Amino acid sequence: MLVGTIRPIETQVFDVEGNSLEEIATQVRAKTPVGWECLSMPVAMVKGSTALTVRATIARRNGMRDIEADDMPSLRAKVPEGYELLSVRVH
Repeated sequence: MLVGTIRPIETQVFDVEGNSLEEIATQVRAKTPVGWECLSMPVAMVKGSTALTVRATIARRNGMRDIEADDMPSLRAKVPEGYELLSVRVH
């Protein structure tokens, strides 16, 4: 018997603006829900201003659960739409 650990694949993108990298990072953390993490936040300067903008991409990292199957093809077939298979172990 194989046991696979899966988690949802879900991302969100949002924009923030600030005057320093620290201010932007604080805003991104404040908008990131529990169980999510920031994947990227490329910084750009606003033309004609000292302000900075970021388009942050966050991803859901909670919601993991196990699924079981007799072989790898069956296990892969059991991974629901919107989930990814993280690991497989023999049980």
